[in-house]
Amino acid sequence: MAGRLRGMFDELRGKRPALITYATGYYPDRDASSGVIRAMLECGADAVEIGLPFSDPVLDGKVIQESSKVALEAGANTPRMLELAEELRAGTEKPIMVMSYYNPVLKYGLESFAQDAVGAGIDAAIIPDLPIEEMSPWKRECDSAGLETVAFCSETTDRARVKRAGDLSSGFLYCTSLLGTTGPREGVSVELPAFIQRVRENASCPIAVGLGISSPEQCRQVGSLADGVIVGSALVQTISGNGRDLETLKRMVKEMAASLLI
Repeated sequence: MAGRLRGMFDELRGKRPALITYATGYYPDRDASSGVIRAMLECGADAVEIGLPFSDPVLDGKVIQESSKVALEAGANTPRMLELAEELRAGTEKPIMVMSYYNPVLKYGLESFAQDAVGAGIDAAIIPDLPIEEMSPWKRECDSAGLETVAFCSETTDRARVKRAGDLSSGFLYCTSLLGTTGPREGVSVELPAFIQRVRENASCPIAVGLGISSPEQCRQVGSLADGVIVGSALVQTISGNGRDLETLKRMVKEMAASLLI
């Protein structure tokens, strides 16, 4: 039986790509981050990733690094993030994901993390620094608990690894739109269409593209190729300094969602 995340992709297939937004949990503080995530879901996001702050966020650029630092200072930790997700779940049936580096998950315990995430109403976990060669123990616990999995691939990933990554992804396959860290970019890579075509030929799961997408036009371009578009740093950047002034954030999410309508 498909979970909320795969169900979302099934429902939108042939209609439009999904808009998936990212917010760092507890940034700039707990209450403000809850308001940010609710605003995203109310203004057009089909699903949300809640970032579990970590002190060594190797995938992330300056914007999310700084938000993670502030969030940790505000008291973010794994149990509190699960509590935040549970609170948000009470108000929505849209997919909620957690994005975490592997260290906090391993420290918490693979089985415990998967079970407690599901208990909190989380639908999927995204772990960018967990390579597919090391993912099997984690996937077993996720499958047992009913937590959907997400693997990664990039334009340098060969066909065999794309297939393996797709096989490990019960939620969607996360395709990075560029090489490097997260952060807004001026445009979409000219290599992206060929990359996504190669992924399509070797993976049967839904495909979502993230990293560097920062405008409605970029969302439209990427959405013409993929099943989902992931936006993170550009949205986090709008709440730096004052997480309770959400008008810019709301406008951006609405415009990005509108750009994906077919």
